[in-house]
Amino acid sequence: MKLKVFLLSILFSFQVLEFYPHEGMWIPSLLKIIEGQMQSNGLELSADDIYSINKSSLKDAIVHFGGGCTAEVVSNKGLILTNHHCGYSQIQQHSTVENNYLKNGFWAMNFKEELTNPGLTATFIVSIKNVTSDVFKGSLNVDNSEQIIAENILKIQNEANEATGYKNVIKPFYYGNKYYMITSKTFKDVRLVGAPPSSMGKFGGDTDNWVWPRHTCDFSVFRIYANKDNEPSEISSENIPYEASASLDIKISGIKENDFSMVFGFPGKTEQYLTSKAVDNYINQILPARIEMRKSSLKYIDAAMDLSELNYIKYASKQSRISNAYKKWIGQDIGLRKKEALEKKINLEKNWISKNPANQNILDKLFLVEEKKIKYQLAYSLFIELWYYGPEIIRFSNGFNKLEKEKDFEEKSLKKRESIKNYFKNYDVNVDENIFKSLLPIYLKHLEDDLESPMVNSFIDKHQNINDYVEYLYEKSSWTSLKSTEKVLTNNQKKFGKILMNDPVSKFSLSIYNDFRNNILPKYRELEKEHDLLMRSYVKSLIETYPEKTFFADANSTLRLTYGKVEGSLPKDGITYNWFTTIDGIVEKFNTGESDYKIPNRLLELYNQKNYGKYGSGGTLNICFLGSNHITGGNSGSPALDSKGRLIGINFDRTWESTMSDILFDEAICRNIMVDIRYILWVIDIYAGAGHLISEMNLVKD
Repeated sequence: MKLKVFLLSILFSFQVLEFYPHEGMWIPSLLKIIEGQMQSNGLELSADDIYSINKSSLKDAIVHFGGGCTAEVVSNKGLILTNHHCGYSQIQQHSTVENNYLKNGFWAMNFKEELTNPGLTATFIVSIKNVTSDVFKGSLNVDNSEQIIAENILKIQNEANEATGYKNVIKPFYYGNKYYMITSKTFKDVRLVGAPPSSMGKFGGDTDNWVWPRHTCDFSVFRIYANKDNEPSEISSENIPYEASASLDIKISGIKENDFSMVFGFPGKTEQYLTSKAVDNYINQILPARIEMRKSSLKYIDAAMDLSELNYIKYASKQSRISNAYKKWIGQDIGLRKKEALEKKINLEKNWISKNPANQNILDKLFLVEEKKIKYQLAYSLFIELWYYGPEIIRFSNGFNKLEKEKDFEEKSLKKRESIKNYFKNYDVNVDENIFKSLLPIYLKHLEDDLESPMVNSFIDKHQNINDYVEYLYEKSSWTSLKSTEKVLTNNQKKFGKILMNDPVSKFSLSIYNDFRNNILPKYRELEKEHDLLMRSYVKSLIETYPEKTFFADANSTLRLTYGKVEGSLPKDGITYNWFTTIDGIVEKFNTGESDYKIPNRLLELYNQKNYGKYGSGGTLNICFLGSNHITGGNSGSPALDSKGRLIGINFDRTWESTMSDILFDEAICRNIMVDIRYILWVIDIYAGAGHLISEMNLVKD
């Protein structure tokens, strides 16, 4: 009887923890811990083949692209692949009505035609080192432990920077229970080499975003350039293609259902260890407010983009940025509720406390802080939505405050006159005004009364309503056109300061920013810091309470590996997701006549000719496939690799049911979406005629 009770308690513990074999985003330097588990699932490599500091390994072909995506090296001449949506802003910046690379695609047929991208970077990871003991040195059982930890981190980083010549950053893992130093090397000359038309690279648009079946050609091609010594350099005509220390072999013989797969990249953020209170706050307060604000912005942006090609070019990148998270959040909300994330968190907490009643004290403290924090967390989220994703004029006007105080005002003013041209190139004042009118009421509705800006309220009170106030802003402000802004910038510093001080948009911008900086941000940071310290104790206790489980650290934009297999799913009653799609599905969608399913004539011609070359299989061409790899934002552009580490596709999305996996992973339904490498190669070689790029790559078969 005792044995039966014991076994039942163990079983309950596993159910509470949702212990999935494929769950987790693993730190590459720790792969030996799960090496046997991965190999039993089909991996044919060792942990050292994936990550090593003593020899070339797979990690040397993985690139942090632009700080927010992942890319992979596919030739010894620095050629890299990433997603179309990761390179989208660069493609847009090079596009004009005359040379519309967004619409028509772009292909450089030689090195000279490859396009530079100021500000775009490609970062390689040199090493990942556990420095926990050094970081904690002298910090135990003292009142100023956090200060000592911060000082230790700075000291270790500075010493490493001097010793290695590389950039060294120490990041906390498991809410500060562990610390790892990331040593990296960043290249600053990354050039656009190729991209399919947006009708292919964004095929399906918002209709298909986050859903399956998928037929998106989501890739773009860039090249890393270095100086003559093969070292990082600023953009220069003297630079040459980077001689890569490692590049991925590319498998063109295809994949099968249940094949081992892994994704290697830089996942941005997950929150697997949130308490039930935090999950409750998130799904019932944060998500509804952010979804409402983005929905309102998209209403006007989408309408404007449909009106003209010029508006489409202006707002294409902004629309993608806003709509991507908008649709994700809707799916996340549905998934978390359907899979009863809140109830599962409550059950975990009950089980955890039952094993040690003293744990109740940790949870009570966490709940208390989370109750205090939600007001400021919501205000913080609302500000982010208004300031960074709302009407552009708010942040644009704020950018002039620093200029007013510059000692070399005339020189800086002249530079500003040049930089604003690019801003207005992608700006429409009518669209911006409509967004302002729609977002400000939503912002004020969700904001707690005691956190509202008294100044902004006084501005609004002088008008009949918010609409009248916003119309007044755009009528009287100098920041609504290139001509009026340039005129202001021709004034001397004193006159410029006077105009700035009296501009109604500048007044609004400064008021809302100062209220955020003085009344919201400090309290939010204070409570966030208190919360994270308690989470450190909470996560430490979870790990100690359940020693049978191997816990992975939440994603934090550091290099991680996740593994699973090529497989479909049964997301809903009566619905089956097949594990792959083909080019036939592209044409089927095209034939519906929907605007998101347009394709170039050349694609249709090649389809009718069945011209798939060596990339086809069984009389068709595979397009996308599913896998049970645990990924998140930041994994966009990550290589999908087979059991031997060969490139089989590029990760670009999750199914809608899977967006909840940032908080709750469910192996039965969570699926990542990858574009098949054979489709990518076919587009480069046969569709675009850029076979010279294929000749750089190492294509292999089984």
